[in-house]
Amino acid sequence: MIVFTYPGQGSQKPGMGEPWQNHPSWELVTEASDVTNRDIGDLLLNADAETLKLTRNSQLTTFVLSMVAFDAVTRVGGEAAGHAGHSLGEYSALTAAGVLDFSDAVQLVSERGDAMQGAADEQVGTMAAILGLDDDQVDIACARVAGDVWVANYNAPGQVVIAGAPDAVSEAGEFAKELGAKRSMPLPVGGAFHTPFMSPARDRLRKAIDQTDFRDADTFVVANVDSAVHTVANDFNSLLNAQLCSPVRWRQSLHTLESQGATTFVEVGPGSVLTGLVKRTLKSASRITVNTPADVDSMLETIGNATASAPSPAVEGEHLFATERLVVAPAAGVFAPDTSIEVGTTIARGGVIGTVGDVEVRSAFSGEVQGFLALPGERVTARQPIAWLRSS
Repeated sequence: MIVFTYPGQGSQKPGMGEPWQNHPSWELVTEASDVTNRDIGDLLLNADAETLKLTRNSQLTTFVLSMVAFDAVTRVGGEAAGHAGHSLGEYSALTAAGVLDFSDAVQLVSERGDAMQGAADEQVGTMAAILGLDDDQVDIACARVAGDVWVANYNAPGQVVIAGAPDAVSEAGEFAKELGAKRSMPLPVGGAFHTPFMSPARDRLRKAIDQTDFRDADTFVVANVDSAVHTVANDFNSLLNAQLCSPVRWRQSLHTLESQGATTFVEVGPGSVLTGLVKRTLKSASRITVNTPADVDSMLETIGNATASAPSPAVEGEHLFATERLVVAPAAGVFAPDTSIEVGTTIARGGVIGTVGDVEVRSAFSGEVQGFLALPGERVTARQPIAWLRSS
């Protein structure tokens, strides 16, 4: 079973959008820029590390680039049986699973970044990674400190992040080392995320969340707050409201995904932090990262080979084949196919297979048409699959 995971704040880096700039999925950057009235493309291409480190910038750019990568995967027929995202990445997971509309998610992420930036400016806080110590012992180290410090992330066995007031975090780190931790490593962040220090951000974000429409998930999502499987729309409002001040239970979430049958974990978006956490937590799991357009082809080849060698039919979610890809609608509107194209017709890369409204539907790859997935005159949404090709 294939599951997709999505990174959170901290995975961003200067120039991370450059490999995607000429890819069809880059249209999402333009759409997100229009929604937020911010030049997200400039941030993805030209911003320096200090600019990107600002919470309001890092969250928005990481989310948008994760969705660009996800869109690229879906254009070639990529599907997952389930989704999970680390902190901010949960918004990517919910969007990928169909719970959130992309525009709504962009607005929420923008508000979340601004709210967390404001809370961090109001209450000075920091975070540190405790390495080589069991979860319970890290809890004890925090409890021994009189000041404000809490566990913020249960990331992997022997890797727990604590957060709170700077002096209290430092003191808890010393207690952790007395209890056997190999290291207490300060993190270069501007706030104590996933702790009560984020209460002002939670209260501000709640207003935006309460005004957002949530849908039932197309495929299951494992949530940060309880590391449980969710599919029902009514669950997600309260889960997102609780997330900012609750620890991220990522290690537990990985075990939940494993219990659901997940064997292949695809990290969709910038960086490879989650791939490393899977390696530490689930030794036998297959791991794939999709950071660039080239990674999409590598992913198809890897999963295609695994599917071809499997002794039994692929389980739900394993719909990636190395030679079969989807052409998707570039915009919303009424689909009109090119009537000269039929099953078996070979399309060149960039070839037009029809129109959606006044916009041409062009294939991002060459291949032989296997069938149309939208009917003539059907009203389609942006990025809805239109045709199925077998690439040449």
